[in-house]
Amino acid sequence: MEVDLKGKVAIVTGGGGAIGSAIAQAFAANGADVVVAGRTPRTLEQVVEKIKAKGGRAASVTADVSSRESAAAMIQETVKIFGRLDILVNNAGINGGPEDRKPIHEYSEELWNRIISVDLNGIFYCSKPAIQQMILQGQGGSIINIGSIVGVTPLRLQCAFAAAKAGVFNLTKAMALELAPENIRVNGIAPGSIMFEGTKALFYSDPVRAEAMMSHIPQHRPGEPEDIAGMTCFLASEDASYITGAVNIVDGGWTCGYARDF
Repeated sequence: MEVDLKGKVAIVTGGGGAIGSAIAQAFAANGADVVVAGRTPRTLEQVVEKIKAKGGRAASVTADVSSRESAAAMIQETVKIFGRLDILVNNAGINGGPEDRKPIHEYSEELWNRIISVDLNGIFYCSKPAIQQMILQGQGGSIINIGSIVGVTPLRLQCAFAAAKAGVFNLTKAMALELAPENIRVNGIAPGSIMFEGTKALFYSDPVRAEAMMSHIPQHRPGEPEDIAGMTCFLASEDASYITGAVNIVDGGWTCGYARDF
């Protein structure tokens, strides 16, 4: 997707993953300077190298979004490198694996706390210093919170993920209400089933499981990381200047209703 992000500085948390990497590269392709943030320096640098190889400007910053100190340092380092901050994409998130999916009365409290600390607390910890920087600059900004369709329509056996992502979207709306006077727009994205190494291993490498998954999706295919990147670029741009507090579902129709025959 082509939009004008020239002169903008963006942070993408979880920038070493499939979706984060796609968002970071799309931002750079549309003219933004990008900080690729996350916990694994090697994967962050790989994304930065891809951006630079295409003539973009990017830097990596190691950060743990579940730590308020680390999140604040990430904002400070971004301003040190590029001089300002205009766009924050809160993309970092975790979930349990198949072995962790259990009913709530058997669910791990340790995993509950870990998911909430990254997926929900992390947005608060990153957004607070980012907002302060945007207000200081006096030119507004854009914050985009990446959630999941599980925050819109819960799935079984992943109560922490469902609770965290639902919280992400209500937090998004609360932020939008409060920050509109500062010309800071806040929007959410709810991805459906997106193809990357994790979902390929879980669902799409086996034809039977793949068909079972796609039977829920009217478009009968998984999405690609670039589908999320395109929506993120749009929301970050002036083309979306009158959009704030919206939860944008990108799921091939999964949450429209029942797609299967009965």
